[in-house]
Amino acid sequence: MPFALRGTPAVVVDDLLREPEEHRDDDSCLKRFAEHDEENGHREYVLRHWNVLAGVHEVWWNITYVEDVNPDGLFDRRVIDPPPIEVSTNDSLRVHATNSLDALTTLHHHGMFFNSTSWMDGADGVSEMVLSFTYEVPIDTSGQWGTYWVHAHASGQYVDGLRAPLYDAEFTVALGDWYHDEHPVLLKKFVNIANPGGAEPVPEREYLEPISGRSSSATYRLRIVNTSAFAMFFFWIDGHDMRITDVEESPSDLLSLAVAQRYSILVTARNDTNANWAIHANMDTDMFDTVPDALNPNTTSSITYSSSAQVTDLGLIDEYATVNDTELVPVIVMSPPVVTKTIELEVSFDTMDDGTNHAMFNQITYNSPLVPAVFSELSLGNNATVEAAYGPNSFVVDHMDVVDIVIKNGDAGKHPFHLHGHKPWLVGRATDYTSDDPTLNPPIVEGQRNPVRRDTVHIPSMGSATLRVVADNPGVWFLHCHIEWHLEVGLAIQLVEAPLVAQALGKRPPQEMFDNCQALGLPTVGNAAGHASATDLDGLKVGPFPQNLGWHPRGVGALVGCILSALVGMCTVAWYSMGGYSEEEIEREVRERISEKAKRGRFFGLMKTRVGS
Repeated sequence: MPFALRGTPAVVVDDLLREPEEHRDDDSCLKRFAEHDEENGHREYVLRHWNVLAGVHEVWWNITYVEDVNPDGLFDRRVIDPPPIEVSTNDSLRVHATNSLDALTTLHHHGMFFNSTSWMDGADGVSEMVLSFTYEVPIDTSGQWGTYWVHAHASGQYVDGLRAPLYDAEFTVALGDWYHDEHPVLLKKFVNIANPGGAEPVPEREYLEPISGRSSSATYRLRIVNTSAFAMFFFWIDGHDMRITDVEESPSDLLSLAVAQRYSILVTARNDTNANWAIHANMDTDMFDTVPDALNPNTTSSITYSSSAQVTDLGLIDEYATVNDTELVPVIVMSPPVVTKTIELEVSFDTMDDGTNHAMFNQITYNSPLVPAVFSELSLGNNATVEAAYGPNSFVVDHMDVVDIVIKNGDAGKHPFHLHGHKPWLVGRATDYTSDDPTLNPPIVEGQRNPVRRDTVHIPSMGSATLRVVADNPGVWFLHCHIEWHLEVGLAIQLVEAPLVAQALGKRPPQEMFDNCQALGLPTVGNAAGHASATDLDGLKVGPFPQNLGWHPRGVGALVGCILSALVGMCTVAWYSMGGYSEEEIEREVRERISEKAKRGRFFGLMKTRVGS
């Protein structure tokens, strides 16, 4: 079975498509996953997988590497390849994760709210520092629906395979990129003085799964998930119409999926089985610094109606276009309240004072705190409302603030931004946030009835997006670019939400988290650096910083010296021209210098003139 679906866990929460009852029996679940595991030679991953209690879907994972795997058929390497998860809206998910890797790991259930328990969110440094941990995912009480997936949020393991959408070969299409080198090797080359321009590692392959078609004009829901570390995709199906769901049905010939974006679409099967049809998933190569000769960015799979029929491939389309998500209208109407607070974030990349290229929000690159931010929020008392206590790129908002987060992309590339713990309204976009032209940079309109809500928003170069969030989820939540390489170089902030309310709730992180920090020698109370003070951040890693290319004291001194030397030279020339020396004096001085040179010999005395023959 191809790699993309063989080891890709996810959470799917949907009232329309649920796990069939015949698969909910304990024995059948064990048998099904044991067969899958044995087929692919990954016995070490599935230890148990069953419903222990009614409404609790419990999973045991031993997260480790599998050696000599060839996911794309081109290159053997070790990968992290966890098993699938399927749950429904009336389940609570419990994942017992044992870290058998050689580095810290965390699991982030992408898109889940974790109401008032942000320590379960899995963002390294923000909510936890993990060796092993049990995640409680309260799906049954979250009030959420849609497609949600699981991926690593530490040590770059997302690049090495610890990422995934729903395991369902019939209804889910997993898009992804793949690298032949492991993440640490790629990161060392990326964050390097030999790469001052910040060219990201380009993947060697992409993957796309085939779909088994059924005739009789039945309509099926397909869940399209971009699980990539870097690549954006354009997706379409030849010979079939697509209709975006979860919004008022919107016909679409082409989907654009930035990293971590998902779409749910309806596709109606054809009446005939005379042909199979190509599925296209083309990488957006505009994002790549170079396109390797070996990379085929335009991958096709197929909807197969008959094993004996040929695949009909209608070829490339004339022009790529991104989905205008501001025109999508959610089925469930929710009107955003009026804004009370605005946070503006401007994206930039630059060569820093250490020679490497880093990303910045508002000219500051993000570094993880020593104390997980949620621990600081719960332990600082009244000082928890002080933004400086959490380190740079931290923003504190009060309970029930209505916050507009305005993200301005000043970089030359495109970026997908993901906010944890919320699904914000997208209340505005600009194609040029620097413009005074309202057609390019329109003002935000209050009173919108039902704007689209997304947890991951794509922003092109020089564009902006305004995300409106109600601060109704006490905790600390990460906002970051979901391109893994950009997160690694600091394109992130912490949203510290309602700290005094979080303290008043009286909830406490599991003891496992404190034990993990103790084992790592890390503090669990105090500010970002582990101090009781709101402002003393001694010992906290900061920087690197943008190069200061202005006039420094040493440069000013050098310039002054050059100017003085020039003035002296000019005065000397003027003095000579005004008769400062007589011709006899000048001639005598020249003869003396020639005589001195002859005494020293040529080449500074190394070769003497021979006397005699």
